[in-house]
Amino acid sequence: MRRVALVTGASAGIGEAFARVFAAHGFDLAITARREDRLRALAASLEREHGTRVRVFPVDLADPGAPARLCERVAADGITIDALVNNAGYGVPGTFTSVEWQRHADFLQVLLVAVTELTYRLLPGMAERGYGRIVNVASLAGLLPAPAGHTLYAATKSFLVRFSEALSCEYRDRGVHVTAVCPGFTLSEFHDVTGTRAMMRGLPSWMWMDARTVAEQGYEAVMAGRPLYVTGRVNTAISLLARYLPHRVVYALNRRVARSYRKA
Repeated sequence: MRRVALVTGASAGIGEAFARVFAAHGFDLAITARREDRLRALAASLEREHGTRVRVFPVDLADPGAPARLCERVAADGITIDALVNNAGYGVPGTFTSVEWQRHADFLQVLLVAVTELTYRLLPGMAERGYGRIVNVASLAGLLPAPAGHTLYAATKSFLVRFSEALSCEYRDRGVHVTAVCPGFTLSEFHDVTGTRAMMRGLPSWMWMDARTVAEQGYEAVMAGRPLYVTGRVNTAISLLARYLPHRVVYALNRRVARSYRKA
């Protein structure tokens, strides 16, 4: 029987790329996002290219009841989830108090609460069966001092890193691998959605990676049981500098660089 991977935020970008990578490695898919038309187009593509069976679950994870309903629908369809990719996410540009609270609340629900709840609900079955793979799509931002703007983004990504590391320790001996994948700047719709595409054009091309490469590296990392994986050599070098240089130096550098692409 083929294993099944559940991918959130699968309608575009890194989420779509993870769905394609898992399909290429012989997994069936359960994919979810808000845009049903995008999901169905992806499902048709994966079924055509890989013979993959794909179930589509349109869900808005900003709804606090969505994670439970999603798991109930998956179970009702007789689907056993062997791999979970917590990818759904976005950015909220602007300084903290310039954004209305409900946008922050929805953001935290999607990037923090829904990730935690889906993991909580699906991980026990993986451990009982002795096989599980969980990818939490974090960010290089979670490993660096956070500059102004997108105030909660780095904070939630930092949470995902520590959350993944702890779960990896707790469940590794039960056949469940948990990995926080930390990409840097990735070619996707992320900056179009946040309205920061024009500002991002000032960054050099060597700082960018494509979503498929990020997903392929993330897949290999979780299969190898690595609790933390930073994608790409440039991002790895940046993360190492952040670890070993004095915090005040890294903070100042990050703040200066951020001014070139972020309004604060």
